[in-house]
Amino acid sequence: MAYPFPSAEWLHAFELILNRDPRYAEIAKNWEADLIFEIQPDAGGASGDPNISLYLDLWHGKCRGSRVLTSPGDSPRAKFTLRAPLANFLKILDGEIDPMQAMLTGKLRVQGDVVYMMRNVPVVLDFVRCAKSVGIAT
Repeated sequence: MAYPFPSAEWLHAFELILNRDPRYAEIAKNWEADLIFEIQPDAGGASGDPNISLYLDLWHGKCRGSRVLTSPGDSPRAKFTLRAPLANFLKILDGEIDPMQAMLTGKLRVQGDVVYMMRNVPVVLDFVRCAKSVGIAT
């Protein structure tokens, strides 16, 4: 089934995949970090389009919870924030852009402990593999 990205439906499907995927559970068994996807409007979009933020609480190969953040005061202090225009997130999810290359070229900006992330590249790549498996409605 396909879900619009970003949406609560897509996020819920992603959480289920993360929690049911034995490969992710094994690779991410030592991961201890939550994160926020901050999806920015694409250039040329409506000037009033807001950012949409998705929060995932990731701990030892499981997603302990996820939610769409609805207001600036709703944002937890996550270990990582990943920021990019919607088009770049979609290109990563479609496999058009490698996630690590996106980080290195600034197409996906990372705020947080980049050293921790770089020490855990297999976890990052498997996380993206799981995200890609969630269908995206067009």
